[in-house]
Amino acid sequence: MNLQRLVYSLALLTMLWLGWAVIKPAPPAVLHNHDGSLQQAGYRITPLQAFSLEARVLSREDYHFDSGAVVSPTDLALGWGPMADPQVLEKISIRQSNRWYYWQTDNFPIPRREIETHSANMHMIPANAAVAEALSDIRKGQRIRLSGQLVRVDGDNGFTWSSSLSREDTGNGACELIWVEQLSRLD
Repeated sequence: MNLQRLVYSLALLTMLWLGWAVIKPAPPAVLHNHDGSLQQAGYRITPLQAFSLEARVLSREDYHFDSGAVVSPTDLALGWGPMADPQVLEKISIRQSNRWYYWQTDNFPIPRREIETHSANMHMIPANAAVAEALSDIRKGQRIRLSGQLVRVDGDNGFTWSSSLSREDTGNGACELIWVEQLSRLD
């Protein structure tokens, strides 16, 4: 009898979690501060520089429970230039985990530095419900156009997260943190 209750409880929790994932709420309201920063759900979002990009989605990872999930629920690994070419991508294995993007290849189809400077993991912060909806529909392999601001996020709880401002960097801190104001599919 206890095993049956456990199974039913786990099934109910799974259904509730899946329901939440499907009907998750829109981003919280945004307040504009006099200094140009934004306030959202206990986080101050400070624009650092304008950003726009046309790219291919190499991978997508959604987050629900890490410390950045309230602000940035989705990471997209994006490729542009040679890293948007399907013939190049078929020779590179790509994955995401724990807010990182990883790639691997046995035979480089393009120079290593081109892979590093033409692809990145980007943390998406939807600026409004329309962008959040568009982001929820984005899938691996699609070509997209996005624009917004590279930002720094400071939480009331001491949490900080800042975007890279360079496409020449790699490793820890090299990701872009983007306040996404516009997002559209190109195909």
